[in-house]
This record gives sequence, structure tokens and C-alpha cells, in this order.
Amino acid sequence: MARIVVIGAGLGAMAAAARLAVAGHRVTVYERGGTYGGAVRRFERDGFGFDTGPGLLHLPAVYRDLFVKTGKESLEDSVGLTQVDPASRHVFADGTRVDLPNASRAGTVSALDAALGAGAGERWGDFLGRAREAWDRTRRPLLEEPQTADTSPLAREPYPALKAGLLRRPATTLAQVGARELRDPRLVALLDSYAWAYGFDPATAPAAAAVLPYMEQTFGTWYVSGGIRALADAVYERCLKRRVEFVLDTEVTGVRVEQGRAAGIELAGGEVVAADHVVAGAPVPALYRDHVVPWERQDEWPRYQADGTGRMTVCLALRGTREADAVHRTVVHATGDRPTTTVLRPDDPSLRPDGDHESVTLTATVNLYPEYDWAGIAEEMVTAAESAVPGLRDRLLWQEVRTPDDTLRETGAAEVPGPALAGGRGAFLPAANRSPLPGLHFAGGWSHPGGGLAHAGMSGALVAGLIVEGDDFRGSQ
Repeated sequence: MARIVVIGAGLGAMAAAARLAVAGHRVTVYERGGTYGGAVRRFERDGFGFDTGPGLLHLPAVYRDLFVKTGKESLEDSVGLTQVDPASRHVFADGTRVDLPNASRAGTVSALDAALGAGAGERWGDFLGRAREAWDRTRRPLLEEPQTADTSPLAREPYPALKAGLLRRPATTLAQVGARELRDPRLVALLDSYAWAYGFDPATAPAAAAVLPYMEQTFGTWYVSGGIRALADAVYERCLKRRVEFVLDTEVTGVRVEQGRAAGIELAGGEVVAADHVVAGAPVPALYRDHVVPWERQDEWPRYQADGTGRMTVCLALRGTREADAVHRTVVHATGDRPTTTVLRPDDPSLRPDGDHESVTLTATVNLYPEYDWAGIAEEMVTAAESAVPGLRDRLLWQEVRTPDDTLRETGAAEVPGPALAGGRGAFLPAANRSPLPGLHFAGGWSHPGGGLAHAGMSGALVAGLIVEGDDFRGSQ
């Protein structure tokens, strides 16, 4: 039995803790805040509840595997899980609207043809076919296997070039893919919205970011009853059942090194906790910025991926009932200086005081540098949401605005990391799960395979595998 300490109580860190405890290790999680979940939080007031982190779940198989491997109760035994259909409604700048079905390529093609004109669906379908090639080429090394020391194969662009024209150069950014292959500005906006939702600017994201819409439209979109915070609650409860110990409101100020490897942690009060392995679930840049992990030279930092973007969230408490034809997710596409805004309207009685009220959550990805007028952006987001919620202004009781400053305060980083992407000369690959310091591993959204609920859960599985099986571990099955 090894002594393992975990820094931070985010989803990836808790997923690693539960798996390590089942393997027979003694696991203690130290969290500087007063609760678990990392960026997966809930804001509550006057009987209204809102997810202030992710609001939907993709690739639920990741958490199904976690619950199967760590206990008798399945994921569905622990949380309510339903497919969102339609997966999303899109409102484009010219006023065109289209509802896209959940996990139906044929249905998506038909919906796009009907809303945008004949041929639009075919162009999108052809694009998804090429996106699948990129997915097939990178799925295992990006999601299921530990990151290798030589990442040069993943630095090359896996998205296939169009086979038209002898001198045709392959696209290197997602924006180039949209301009060359989709042509209709509404289809381009649709593609761009998937990148922005994961924190990527299409102008700089590699063409391989095409896997993001492919992943959602192939494997579906799911809602957790009570909001995504209920998933964090369930993972926390699973950890407790496996005898993982949590120490909240306790800041880790340093990783202790003995004989060239991690040997424990130092707490803010001066206490030293010995350990055989340390798992760090806190943001990788914060660990090095605050010298929690010892380093001397800049080139000793592990790589970590960030695109300089953060999340704005506006929580709206509304009077009046949700109309019968309302959809769960509406994406109101950017126009002028107004950012693309996602409007989430879950039909969930646990998130509202009664049937005569509704809770609505707005999210948008924003650039962090230079700093913007957050209040002004929030107002633009509410204006955008009027396209999705009839009579919104008249129904509004109050609103709560959360900015990247809140993300920084709660998690240690203002940025929201995106999933690992191939291409882009390797600039979109996060830190490896094995850190440069032996005995220290990285879990969570800032480490391989990157940000997002599913990817964070995968990081926990990879870290547990590396600790339990060592150099023999070849990846998840």
C-alpha cells in the first residue's frame, strides 16, 4: 500500500483518487478551497440554481468506466442522465435558425439543407467525414494512451487536405477549413462555435480542431439531472466510499523533494505530509508560477496548453414558465462585437423555486488580454439571449455575473484549458501526466489529454494507470 497525496479536488484529481484507492493505496486529497469540484461549481440564490462551469456532458462513457471500475453502482445509478434533443438550436447573425438533432449525422444534414439551402448539409457532412479521419488518426494517442516523450508525430496536422488542385496546400487552421470547405458564412459560424465553446480561437486553432464538432455530433450531448455539479457530487461520494480522505480549506505550498523525487507536500501552516506519490490536480501553470513545484530554469517547465481565453457566465433568474417549445441549448452566433453566446435552459425542477420561474445560464468565451469591460460583455450576452428567450427583459428578476477573475480566484488560473489537439506544431498539447520530477504526476484539465469534463476524467484514468502499473502501462482499454 502506497501513500498518495492529491493536490486539488477537481474532477480529474478525484477520478485519479478513486481509482488509486480501489487499487489498495491510501489516498488523501488536499484542497485549498472549501469545496470539491474545481471549476464544476453551482451558484444558488432564492431557490434558483446554476452551473457556473460546464453545463453539458459529452463522452459519458468516461464516467461510466470510472463508476464501473470503482464500485457496484453504475453512473446511471448515481445520477440522472438524459440525452439532449435537439442537441442545439443555432441562431445566426442573419436571423436564420436551425435545430440540430442529437447524434444523428443524417438528421443534421437534413436540418441544414432545410434551413440553409440545398447543398449545405452535404458540405457539412463531407467536412465531418474528413474530421473523422483526423479523429481516427489521433484518438488513441490523444485520449487513451500516456503522452510519449517524443510528441513530434502529434505536432503534424492530421486533418486531411482536400484532393483538389495539384498545388493545393493543406489547411493549417480551423478558420482556413471553414473558408475553403464550407463557404456559407453560416456553416463557418457553426464550425467556429464549436471551437469557441472549448476555448479556442478558430483563427489560431489547428485544423485538427475539426474533431470537436465530430465528437459532439457523433457521440451525443447529455444532461445530468440537477446540473453538472451533481456529477461532481457523485464522484466525491464515490471517493468517500473508497475511503479517500479529503482535507478542505488547506493550501499546499510546496512539493517536497528527497533524493531527486517527490516525497510529499508542504502545507501553508508549515506541516509536512510524507507520500510515495504526489498527484497534482491544480492548474499546471499555477503550480510553477507559485513555486509549488520546485524549478530553476524556464525550460524545466512542462508544456501546457492555453489559448488566452476565459469564460464569462451570466446567471439569469426569470419569472414565468418555460415555453413548451423551448430547447435546452441555443447558440446565438456572434455579430459585431457581441460574442457567440450559449443559452442553457434546462427543464429541471431542482434548479428553480417553482413552476412559475426559470433559471437560465449564459456562457461565452472571451479573450483575456487585454482586459475587457466585463459588465459590458455581460450586457451584450443578455442582449444575445433575447433571441433565445421570449420576453427575457420583462421576465428578469435578477442576474449574477461571473468573470475570468472568479475562475482565477476559485481554480488558480483565469484561462479555461481546452482538450488536446494535434497539429499546430505541438502548441496545443498539454503537460504530460508524468511530470519532469519523478514521483509527481499531473491530472485534470491542464494535463494530458486536456480540458473538458470527459478529458479530465481520462486524465485521472491515465495517472492511476501510470502509478499502479508503472512503465508497463500502455493506456486505457
